Amino acid sequence: MHRSRLAQWVVDCRQANPDPIELDQAARFWAAALGRDWRRLPDPADAHYRQLDMPDGQPGILLQAVRHPSRAHLDIESTDVDAEVRRLESLGARRVAQVRNWWVMQAPTGHRFCVLRPQRDDLLQEGHAWP
Repeated sequence: MHRSRLAQWVVDCRQANPDPIELDQAARFWAAALGRDWRRLPDPADAHYRQLDMPDGQPGILLQAVRHPSRAHLDIESTDVDAEVRRLESLGARRVAQVRNWWVMQAPTGHRFCVLRPQRDDLLQEGHAWP
């Protein structure tokens, strides 16, 4: 058995160059629009992300600098990434690419999404249990 749920919405922000100032501007906009604070992630490998500070119990909102057109996608967190990927494949999704320790997937509708390790502490209590 494993558990999974919506972890966060990711706002993909198209940038021609990896300019942190441009991503900071996007973070300022979304933070003001949603009445939240924002922050840079501490790991230098995550310099192309900005995180909005969301209340406990709500999915996160992450901004990501990308080279493809701007869009939004969702992330599914799971206690067992491989089991969740297999479950989603049985529903018609397909694997696109593995990035670090998560999978980029594509739904039968063509929408991209990610399956990742737990992002919030209450996944064991609040996530959906799958056999």
